[in-house]
Amino acid sequence: MDCGALCQAVALLLVVCSLGPTSLAETVYCDLQPVDSKVTYAMSQVSEGCVAQIPDAALEVHVLFLTFLGDMSMLELTLQTSKQGGIWPREVLLILSVNKSIFLKLQAPGIPLQLAYDSKLVFHEALDANTTQLPSFTTKDQLLNWANTKGPIASVAELNNPQSILLRLDQASSSPFSCNLEPQKDMGHTLEWSPKASIRGCRLEGVAGHKEAHILRILPGPETGPRTVTVKLELTCAWRDTDAAVLILQGPPYVSWLIDANHNMQIWATGEYSLKIFPDRINPGFQLPNTTQGLLGEARRLNASVVASFVELPLASDVSLQTHSCGSGLQPSPTPVEITTPNKGCNQELLLTLIQPKCSSDGMTLVLKKDLISTLLCTIISLTFWDSSCQAEETEDEFVLSSGYSSCGMEVMENVVSNEVVIRLLSSSSPQRRKVQCINMDSLSLQLGLYLSPHFLQASNTIELGQQGFVQVSVSPSIPELMIQLESCQLNLGPDMEIVELIQGQEAKSSCVSLLSPSPSGDIRFSFLLRGYLVPMPTTGILSCSVTMHPRIRSLEVHKTVSTRLNIISTGLHDKGLVLPAVLGITFGAFLIGALLTAALWYIYSHTRHPGKREPVVAVAAPASSESSSTNHSIGSTQSTPCSTSSMA
Repeated sequence: MDCGALCQAVALLLVVCSLGPTSLAETVYCDLQPVDSKVTYAMSQVSEGCVAQIPDAALEVHVLFLTFLGDMSMLELTLQTSKQGGIWPREVLLILSVNKSIFLKLQAPGIPLQLAYDSKLVFHEALDANTTQLPSFTTKDQLLNWANTKGPIASVAELNNPQSILLRLDQASSSPFSCNLEPQKDMGHTLEWSPKASIRGCRLEGVAGHKEAHILRILPGPETGPRTVTVKLELTCAWRDTDAAVLILQGPPYVSWLIDANHNMQIWATGEYSLKIFPDRINPGFQLPNTTQGLLGEARRLNASVVASFVELPLASDVSLQTHSCGSGLQPSPTPVEITTPNKGCNQELLLTLIQPKCSSDGMTLVLKKDLISTLLCTIISLTFWDSSCQAEETEDEFVLSSGYSSCGMEVMENVVSNEVVIRLLSSSSPQRRKVQCINMDSLSLQLGLYLSPHFLQASNTIELGQQGFVQVSVSPSIPELMIQLESCQLNLGPDMEIVELIQGQEAKSSCVSLLSPSPSGDIRFSFLLRGYLVPMPTTGILSCSVTMHPRIRSLEVHKTVSTRLNIISTGLHDKGLVLPAVLGITFGAFLIGALLTAALWYIYSHTRHPGKREPVVAVAAPASSESSSTNHSIGSTQSTPCSTSSMA
């Protein structure tokens, strides 16, 4: 073999060897599966949001749109201000919009807080805040429009599956004066939240030993300013061998790292990094692949036999990772089971809030989902009514407790049926009890009455345009245990006209509508002013209202609608049957009569003057023509000016 051929062969061999690790990294086989580790992280980026300054306002509004995956989730929500130990100078209205049931743990020390939410979905312990029922909205814009009527909006954020939220009320001077929603918004100092994240792991085929890799990949965000990510890695094992583990951190070039680990390990990171114990010692980073397969290949190149944790996260500020493998192999994610620990036992208070029976015409039914019970870390031994012989039926995914109104210890008083639900828990030696009520809705009559005076003495089915109407919604017979809420009211004036919204979301829709104090017996009242001029002119209308009813001892709500037909009459000219064509006809007739009278008077005057006073014909012709022309012009002018026509008429 000549020297040239030998050199080419050696060069080719060197190229193949140099490409070996890269090729392995791109083709490495590692089946990532969920593992029994825990990761939490805090971030300020939201799916959609905005922040605004509210310099001079008695109340500021914050809106959170929260989407959850499970049927029941726990949420820790903290409101914070820099005024340590002081009182926030103005009221705060916090609006929570959720898609699934949640249990809320709220902390807002020193903040005068109003909380608006759907009580059917949000459960909580005792709150140091005023609460209100959030009206039902079908779109995000409807809710934001309603929020704007309460006060200026300081922040809006849309979050997916949050575990905890920190909302800071201190306003940044760089924020705009209006809140305009932006996609993938970085809320900065205003909001930090922790979503739920999954951890995966796998065994790298063909690599011997017990070295494990922990890989954290931070995905790029919408903003590219310098960011420091604090990474806390907690390994629950005893070995201290530096070569037993490697931490691989990959992120955008503008991300640096502050690492807090409880074990010695190798560190490979893109961008600069420092250790918490030596924060001033800055270490340069490395060039790492930015793909999943590339990072797995990098772990294999560093002789790791196991990827103990692989996590991909959006741009976060703090990441905490806890793992239990420690070189002993992967710990697969276990099947979810009900667990009761000494530090975090069954939340009995929240469990009792889930006791909301559904009432029908012939019985009471209570359904408890097992996944909700499991989320609360509770184990139910038995679920019964006051009569312990009435046991709940247990299915694969729920408990169902039901009974007619004549058994199981039901107490029937007029239209109210009462009982007690008894729950025996594995974690408690004494049973938990909760009173429940049902009201026989079929025996109730809902009335809607229109009155023409605020004294509500005589109902009427007729209203004039421009007249104020007074409306009363009542239930017969009157039951003190029954709570009634007016959800909405509208006036339908016919197919050719828009529906007039009077009440929407338990609030007056316009300044022409006023919510009044209830009657002495608790009947709902409001007033409205019907516009005095409508085109086309309506003659009838249908007034309808929707109400929500439930017993004071909480149970599922019942929604009903009641309506009444109204006769609408007009005022003024229309009372006499005069409409626009008639008015125009009368005006034109008056004009025509005036013109004929003027011509007749001129004719009489010109033919009855004394003959001696007549001037020569030639001399008379021009003035006569001129005066006639002037008269005709005046008439023509009167005819073409509506204002003049009206004065003549």
